[in-house]
Amino acid sequence: MATIAESTALYSSSPSYLQPAITSRPALYVSVRRRPGALPEFRGLKLQSPLYSSITPKVSRRPSTPAIVSQAQNTTALDIPTVTDATWQSLVLKADGPVLVEFWAPWCGPCRMIHPIVGELAQEYAGKLNCFRLSTDDSPSIATRYGIRIVPTMMIFNKGEKKDTVIGAVPKTTLTASIEKYL
Repeated sequence: MATIAESTALYSSSPSYLQPAITSRPALYVSVRRRPGALPEFRGLKLQSPLYSSITPKVSRRPSTPAIVSQAQNTTALDIPTVTDATWQSLVLKADGPVLVEFWAPWCGPCRMIHPIVGELAQEYAGKLNCFRLSTDDSPSIATRYGIRIVPTMMIFNKGEKKDTVIGAVPKTTLTASIEKYL
């Protein structure tokens, strides 16, 4: 390692344009930092094609035999009648038999999962059980009256009285067991 004296001697013997400017003050270093929490600028995605895409043969992924088509594609969820503040009294509280009310919200994913199950139950128990839907966004007063804090919630009413409550997207067997108690 060279000493300071050797380094200055080396610079003094070289031409002046190769010598660094020596000042009495230390050099100023500027550090570029991002603000805390700031993200780097997004510059888009870079797409790369395979190297040998033009050389490799294109293979069809379709089978030569007819494909199996799911039966579920042709089925649609049964449209369950909607109950509102105006129809609540006549459709639910004054009903002769048991009534299942599905409390739901349009933004709720689990509500969309349970709706076809409630539709199937409405078909299975047609004539024995009335099924209705109530949007908690459209009828918040009824949802508040019955303490609905989580959607989906299914309530079973019999002769105007609340008998049972099932909260969440539950299996069909759970709802069936609750319904069977009141038939």
